[in-house]
Amino acid sequence: MTHWIIAPVVLPALLAPFIVLAARYHIGIQRVLSVAGVLALVAIAAGLAVQASDGTITLYQLGDWAAPFGIVLVGDRLSTFMVLLTTLLALFVLLYAIGSGWDNRGRHFHALFQFQLMGILGAFLTGDLFNLFVFFEVLLIASYGLMIHAGGNARLHAGVQYVLFNLIGSTLFLFALGAIYAETGTLNMADLAQRVTLITPEETVGIRIAAVLLLLVFAIKAAVVPLHFWLPSSYAEAPAPVAALFAIMTKVGAYAIIRVYTLIFPPELAATAGLHDLWLLPAALLSLAIGMVGVLAAKKLDRLVAFSIIGSMGMVMVAIALFTPAGISAALYYIVHSTFAGAALFLVADLVRTGRGNLMLTAQPPVSGAALTAALFFIGAIAMAGLPPLSGFLGKLLLLYAAFASPHAAWIWAVVLVASLISIVGFARAGSTLFWKAQSLAPDPEADIPDEGQADPMPTPAPLAYIAVGGLIALLAAHTVFAGQVHSYTSSIAAQLAAPEPYIAISLDTPGKLSTPQEGY
Repeated sequence: MTHWIIAPVVLPALLAPFIVLAARYHIGIQRVLSVAGVLALVAIAAGLAVQASDGTITLYQLGDWAAPFGIVLVGDRLSTFMVLLTTLLALFVLLYAIGSGWDNRGRHFHALFQFQLMGILGAFLTGDLFNLFVFFEVLLIASYGLMIHAGGNARLHAGVQYVLFNLIGSTLFLFALGAIYAETGTLNMADLAQRVTLITPEETVGIRIAAVLLLLVFAIKAAVVPLHFWLPSSYAEAPAPVAALFAIMTKVGAYAIIRVYTLIFPPELAATAGLHDLWLLPAALLSLAIGMVGVLAAKKLDRLVAFSIIGSMGMVMVAIALFTPAGISAALYYIVHSTFAGAALFLVADLVRTGRGNLMLTAQPPVSGAALTAALFFIGAIAMAGLPPLSGFLGKLLLLYAAFASPHAAWIWAVVLVASLISIVGFARAGSTLFWKAQSLAPDPEADIPDEGQADPMPTPAPLAYIAVGGLIALLAAHTVFAGQVHSYTSSIAAQLAAPEPYIAISLDTPGKLSTPQEGY
């Protein structure tokens, strides 16, 4: 049994308290430890992804207790793919936090950052629904602290709203787990996949209620309409690096839906028939529409980016709701794109705030460092709006192609295309207001204007902040250049999810038969 699979959970779990106990008052040491830890996580995640690329499914049994009685971590293509995505995002977000000085505005930023990574990575790797709940709570507790980092009444108000809404989700999660355990006697995912199929049609009421509750919980995490109210204010008021890291938080909800509703409650299961297309698809289309309308109507740049996250999650959920290999593959490709694009835009918004003093979408004097900031915004806006040649355009093409086989193809095509047009108009309006109309208000350098009464010039963002945003843009470019290879890999992930028997067998097998490659994937 390999121990590498538990490293993404153990490493940040040990590093966070060490930072608190040994380097609380030394920001330089905190930064070195945090960056070193994230770099190690990137290397470990890459190794796990390479190991899983041939179809190998790795199992780790804590205390050598076999499932379904013990706690297990399972590394397959999907989980290692999401772990690698998270660690790459965390690296550039952390560099931005250091370069911009956000990490120095509160004493425990780096410790909370590590705990947040522990919760997110654990949620991707766990093979047990109860421990999925535990890791959800770990990442939420850390996110509460990060939300109110550096203080402020508006941030505190948004944090309270964020806490209350997620507590409702946690309560529903516990109700769902209780119902599932009452019906099946287990919470191990692989064991549940076997036991749920044995429930007779006359006894499906309890398990159907549990499946609906779980879908509601994951929809809250994924900010699916009408359960999205917590996101715009929370993300807009959060510190920029925190909001950028939160770009992966909604993907945790999407991951949970993919995992649970392909493994435990697949579309062909009689007990939950109709749950996927009758509930999830309409909500996803509505999320896409409302998110992009919010982009058009936003009066501040940070809220515009927050609504674009809702819209992008609507796009992801539309692809997931198809529950076909092509749909899942398109969703995973788009998850990578929207994570990097959303994070980059949140950081660009902070660059604008630094060089302008506010984020209101009104004509004002030029942004300090406008040329580079405008270029980064332009690229991020093209990506999020889904214009060619970047990966957002390719992701939408994959989604539209996957929707051909759906009976709701006309609705999907119509909503996706109209929402894309609205998002283009919204981002174009914001960019022209911030960087083009501002030029008309710039003072004439040849005019004889006295120095008295003029405001001090706004500071130019730090070079490391630009480097961090540029790194995310570079990842978007790589995601576009290697789209064929990435889509081929996401297709192999979808194929592995469509045939869960090896996952179930390895998760419930004896230690001597673990970590074996699965032929045919």
